[in-house]
Amino acid sequence: MTDDINDGVGTYDVVLLVEQAMSAKDAAQVRSLHNEIPDRVVYHVLLPMEDASARIEASLGSLGAGDVMAAPAMVMSEVDLEAVREECRERSDRDLEATITALRTAGAQATGAVTSEPPVDALVDKVNEVDAREVIVLTRPHVVAEFFHLDWTSRARRKIGVPVLHLLEHESFDEQAGSGEGVTGL
Repeated sequence: MTDDINDGVGTYDVVLLVEQAMSAKDAAQVRSLHNEIPDRVVYHVLLPMEDASARIEASLGSLGAGDVMAAPAMVMSEVDLEAVREECRERSDRDLEATITALRTAGAQATGAVTSEPPVDALVDKVNEVDAREVIVLTRPHVVAEFFHLDWTSRARRKIGVPVLHLLEHESFDEQAGSGEGVTGL
């Protein structure tokens, strides 16, 4: 990458890995990080599709032991897995469209895709495909995963050679720095 990002020629590609639809505030905040780059900034959004079978397992696993013992056994064939998959696809498509719209409303050029690949693998592929200059991972706080460095950001940093920034959804930069009422502030 020898392209000078300050010459106004070419693109500065940023890959965004998001967990759910970005809000207008999140989009404006992300866009503000690149306002001073003269080159055209292009955001490539990746939104992982929720796994339908994992969703069903999680909902079944959330039943208390007493509930399971008192209720008749649920046969997985009774659950229309394809209907759940379709619902997941539709929700992911809506979230992606909302994210692209929020970024464009904030003045950004954005494209995106829903991926069923493991999120970090899809991220690595996209970074290589577009020769991205940086990655932004936008998630809810995942304290345990982050503590053990199993979160998307930590895993991505080990696999790619560009800067990776982790932002928390629905928190301003000040809240993330600890001066607000966000996860890190009081």
